[in-house]
Amino acid sequence: MNMDSPRSESIPDPAVRRLSLYLRQLEEWHRQNRPTISSKELGQSLSLTDAQVRKDLAYFGQFGHPGIGYHVEDLIARVRRILGTDKLWNVLLVGAGNLGRAMMGYRGFSAKGFNLVAVFDADPAKTGAKLGNFTVLPMEKLQPTIQTLDIRLAILAVPADFAQIVANQLIEAGIKGLLNFAPVSLNIPENIATNSVDLAVQLEQLSFQISTLKNS
Repeated sequence: MNMDSPRSESIPDPAVRRLSLYLRQLEEWHRQNRPTISSKELGQSLSLTDAQVRKDLAYFGQFGHPGIGYHVEDLIARVRRILGTDKLWNVLLVGAGNLGRAMMGYRGFSAKGFNLVAVFDADPAKTGAKLGNFTVLPMEKLQPTIQTLDIRLAILAVPADFAQIVANQLIEAGIKGLLNFAPVSLNIPENIATNSVDLAVQLEQLSFQISTLKNS
């Protein structure tokens, strides 16, 4: 078995999400020129146990060296390979509103292996406009752009009422993964990867945590 291939059993979503947290912390240690770290140190940095760290990594193969721990640079490379970010992914954005414009200006995508290459909007008043490095394209150019630029990932920053329609268009055009910022659940085929970010829900979770702290 490939050392970085997942085992046959399904991998829990929380374990996959924690891989991104591990990677972020490892990259910070790499910037600090830390050569090695232990599972205990990695766990403590994220308020996790060392057993949890070892269990998460064990889904993907053998990691670490007895008496040494993990070589930071090597572990970064392997986690990136597991997450698929050891290569550059072309990404498109649908929605040139306030949220979309904020993402156009975000400089962190390329550092993580994502290259925002095209922006679309259904509003004729926005299409053709030059926003930073992008010219907003009409939805009619969706499929040829996806094919020409080999785009597999898309970000949805559209109103909730249009999110399902746009998602359907993206899937028909060949998109395989959707990051949805619209506050609505999408009906997506099983062979399409999707992840939703609802900012209001995140604030609700913070509100609950603060309320719990006050009452404790």
